[in-house]
Amino acid sequence: MIIQPALMDEIRSQDVLDVRPGFMKRFWKARTTKLGVILLGALILFSFVGPLIYRHSATTPHVLNTVAGPSAQFPLGTDSLGHNVLSQLMVGGQSSLEVGFASALVSMIFGTLYGMISGIVGGWTDTVMMRIVDIILAIPSIFILLFLNVVFQPNLLLMIFVLASTAWLGVSRLVRAEVLVIKNMLYVEAANALGASIWRIMARYMLPNFLGTVVVASTLGIADSILAMAGLSFLGLGLPPPAPNWGGMLADGMNYMFQNSWWLVYPAGICILISQVSINLVGDGLRDALETRQR
Repeated sequence: MIIQPALMDEIRSQDVLDVRPGFMKRFWKARTTKLGVILLGALILFSFVGPLIYRHSATTPHVLNTVAGPSAQFPLGTDSLGHNVLSQLMVGGQSSLEVGFASALVSMIFGTLYGMISGIVGGWTDTVMMRIVDIILAIPSIFILLFLNVVFQPNLLLMIFVLASTAWLGVSRLVRAEVLVIKNMLYVEAANALGASIWRIMARYMLPNFLGTVVVASTLGIADSILAMAGLSFLGLGLPPPAPNWGGMLADGMNYMFQNSWWLVYPAGICILISQVSINLVGDGLRDALETRQR
């Protein structure tokens, strides 16, 4: 059967994900989405713009002011080594957000390519690729993260790839499932009949259909990466001192939790909580906006 290009485009237009018309209107529709954007924006400004305004070192100890309560000089007090807690929160937020966003981006790119290739090629290649994913998923991710952090000297770049090393697995399975459905659609068969290359089919006729799903999953993966980094830092396996991070601050503050030194525990915990809530709310808004298909 000969399929004309115009017919293929007409068939394709009935199923392609609608991400442009009315996107912002759908995204801003829910109040929770607005709250998430405001909280996330405030956290980003606090972490990256705050140090430019509040010019106090996060790594310089004040040995005469250890575990000091909030004051004019130290709005959120100092820790056990005399570090300014407010400055540490800001700088720690930078590393947490950088690692969270970067690891989510790496996992999205690699997981999408892996899942698309597995789903399109099919056969024994698909079987082998998915069994590799299943084997890695069978190992608790915390063990993999701990192993990589022990073997290699932790730094910002390594933390990004360590967290991405487990985050891409879920993305690849999600993409593969979408590809298995989409590759049987009429417009994909039409593209095959017209001699389109596999890369053109992947980029033009498949990716737009599940891009929204991948973006949402990766957005939620940012929150998971921030939480995982905080967990590793809490265990002492995060960025090495004197680099501040929320998890390490929380671990240090636990020693003073019952000594009325609330500024060593609650600020870092609240920052972690805000990051999780705001990113999840934004992810929900993106899901509602991107999962609208043309009728």
